[in-house]
Amino acid sequence: MQPALVVHGGAWEIPDALVAACRRGCQRALEAGWAVLAGGGSALDAVVEAVAVLEDDPVFDAGYGAHLNLDGRVQLDAIVMDGERLDAGAVAAVERVRNPVRLARRVLEASPHVLLVAGGAERFAQEQGLELCAPEELIAPDERAAWEQCRRLGHDAARHAAHGMGTVGAVALDGAGRLAAATSTGGTCCKYPGRVGDSPLIGCGCYADGQAGAASATGLGEAIMRVVLAREAVERMRTGMHPQQVAEACMRLLAERGRGRGGLILLDRQGRPGVAFSTSRMAFAFYDATGRLVVGPAED
Repeated sequence: MQPALVVHGGAWEIPDALVAACRRGCQRALEAGWAVLAGGGSALDAVVEAVAVLEDDPVFDAGYGAHLNLDGRVQLDAIVMDGERLDAGAVAAVERVRNPVRLARRVLEASPHVLLVAGGAERFAQEQGLELCAPEELIAPDERAAWEQCRRLGHDAARHAAHGMGTVGAVALDGAGRLAAATSTGGTCCKYPGRVGDSPLIGCGCYADGQAGAASATGLGEAIMRVVLAREAVERMRTGMHPQQVAEACMRLLAERGRGRGGLILLDRQGRPGVAFSTSRMAFAFYDATGRLVVGPAED
């Protein structure tokens, strides 16, 4: 089977000044994940490697450079899901993990649980031999400056380049026909400490079923949770509906029933991609059926 991979860096009001950086970041992530698939690696390996690249890139709201919460701290969420067995691993509100997607992978593989949070997740990371970092090492200068302004003048999303919607994710189909998905985020800017959005919740920000498809969502977490967006998209693909049609229909559902905006990337069992968003722009990348690179946002 021909492998397939789609990555995203969030659907948000991407300013003109960040379009090129978002495109480059998504292309680097796509190349990292594609190298895994081209070498015969699994879909799960591919989405983890792709998302880890995005977590390391401060232009996106995940890992280093994520938004600060109300207390001026970074709290990260992530999930990975293996569609073959419907196994998932997730972490939330972690403050000392550079790549929460790698920790989520360890939860999937080495824990009887699906979701670990905060100090418990960090304790598990240490037990698994993952290196912890100091919380301040996750804070990018631009995000610190934005938080300082909000502290002085009151919260305003316009001070944050990503407007609270820079979640990252990936979906993959490998040569053996296995599907996987991953999503990672720093959440909304100036969020209440301990707030957890859709990203690490199975079926909301991420879902993969080897019999139907894989999905990774981005946008207003509370809206995505209302409609369990990722699972909804996968169930629609189960009927044979084209992923692009599914993605567009799910954006309408998110607006009408979820009362929010966002974006969605999809792959079905055949490796057909779907990408849709209801914000002004979305960062994403994939190779189409002819091998041509498709990357967004478009350059004006």
